[in-house]
Amino acid sequence: SIQSISKETGLHRQRIIRALMILREAVKQEIPPILKGTVEVDETYVGGSWRNRRFRPNKRISPPGRGTKLKTPVFGILCRGGKVWAQVVPNISRATLQGLIRRRVEPGSIVWSDTLSSYTGIATKGYVHRLVKHIPQHHQYGSGERHINGLEGFWGYLKRRLAAKGGIRKARLPLYLAEYVWRYNHRNISLDEQVKQLMQLLKK
Repeated sequence: SIQSISKETGLHRQRIIRALMILREAVKQEIPPILKGTVEVDETYVGGSWRNRRFRPNKRISPPGRGTKLKTPVFGILCRGGKVWAQVVPNISRATLQGLIRRRVEPGSIVWSDTLSSYTGIATKGYVHRLVKHIPQHHQYGSGERHINGLEGFWGYLKRRLAAKGGIRKARLPLYLAEYVWRYNHRNISLDEQVKQLMQLLKK
């Protein structure tokens, strides 16, 4: 945390904030290679919690879920046994999501998704498309290989981290998203190795 860094280094809070933003800009430049094999794709919404707008009573509450105006759409792709890639998107239309899949996933790969209509037609683009039907009222989110639990787990990790920040500016969400994608993808290496890789990114 900024408070911990300030206590350890004696640096001013604003100087630390600037340094962290530079780090986030650096990790944003690290894009995982084209994903292949078996991948999971999913979309989510982040931000826009009403409790963060309790002092703005004139604002209308948007309904939760897809289409809410207060939240920002994020799309992600996770390679099972590998890395995750995620990006803030303008919308979750078929053109947007399938365009990103075609750029980030190697043809011939197995693509698991939920039943959102935006994913319809992936099979005609050279992929093996598999569907996961979520039944929340029965707490059924897939079984065996039929799931997108890896990506759902990353969404939970992302939202917990963002919630701990107490709210961030919408314009800075791509930087924070890049940070947590990087952290997730490098979670299994030592802290010393993480520092080494961060220094290499800064030099670039």
